[in-house]
This record gives sequence, structure tokens and C-alpha cells, in this order.
Amino acid sequence: MVRMSAEERRESVVRAAMTEFARGGYYGTSTEAIAKRVGVSQPYLFRLFPGKKAIFLAATERCLEDTIRMFEEAAEGVEGEEALHAMGDAYRRVVSEQPERLMMQMQMYLAVAAAEQEGDHEFGEAVRAGWTRLWDTVHLPLGADVGQTTTFMAYGMLINCLVAMGFPPDHRVWAGMDPAGRDEERE
Repeated sequence: MVRMSAEERRESVVRAAMTEFARGGYYGTSTEAIAKRVGVSQPYLFRLFPGKKAIFLAATERCLEDTIRMFEEAAEGVEGEEALHAMGDAYRRVVSEQPERLMMQMQMYLAVAAAEQEGDHEFGEAVRAGWTRLWDTVHLPLGADVGQTTTFMAYGMLINCLVAMGFPPDHRVWAGMDPAGRDEERE
């Protein structure tokens, strides 16, 4: 039997946490469920992370970093609108094929809203910082203007909602979707 290093075990906890939090959210997911999914005890889990909030924040960071990496890979070697299309297509494919990634995003936003109401700003600060990096990934290297970036991110949120509601890819609500912000029906 091959023993995992603490870093490998930590990585497996983050992956398991993303799956569990995507399903149950921050408040509906127990650290026991995460530990069970990883195959470790709860005490061991808390040797890797100081608490549930730290696990959630690590899962949040991973979710955002995975999306940033996906955008960077999709846009590699292309620029401008072509890059926006490539990123939009990659994003739509990922959230459709890996619904847990989408659900983790949705749970991040819910956790921020709930925590902010309780006066806890740590979730919000972490998610806003990650979302800003995501924005910059779209905006800065591609030379998109603020309007294009806003439109692209707005389409991403619309995609989140349509996929979360279960609209199949061939449903009429998808017609004319263009993450670069052009009205495809007019062109």
C-alpha cells in the first residue's frame, strides 16, 4: 500500500470537499461526510485544516482556480473575440459535463450571502478576490474592454442559471447565446 503525503491527502480532501459542498452547501455539509469520502478520520481532517471554514475556503479557491486555468487554456494562442468565444465554449462545456463545478460555484455565492448577513465577511472577501482574478483573466490579457468583459461575465452567469435549471443544450433559451456579446440572430 502506497502512503500519501500530507499534501496529497490535503489535495484529496479539497477534491472531496468540492463534491460534498457542491451537493449540500456550506451549512448542509458535515466534515464527517468529507472525511468519509476521503477515507480519513475527522481528527485527521482537522490536522490538515483548522476547521470547516478553512476546508470550504480551500474548495472555493480550487473551484475558482480551475475556472481560471480553463479560461487560460481555452484562450491560449487566440485573441479578442476568438478568445472570448473559446472561453465561453469551454465554460459551457465544463459546467454542462461537470455539474459539480457549477454547483460548487452556486454554493460559494450562497455561502457568501448567508455569511455576510451574519456579519462574517471572510467568505465574501475570499470569493470576491477569486472572482476578481477570474475577471482579470478575461479582461487584461485579452485586451477586452470593460463592456466586453462585463457582457462575457454576464453570459457566464446566465449559463450558470440555465444549466442549474436543467435546460438542455438544444432548448430555445440557448438560441442566440454569444459570450462575446454579439446578437447572433442579427448577424
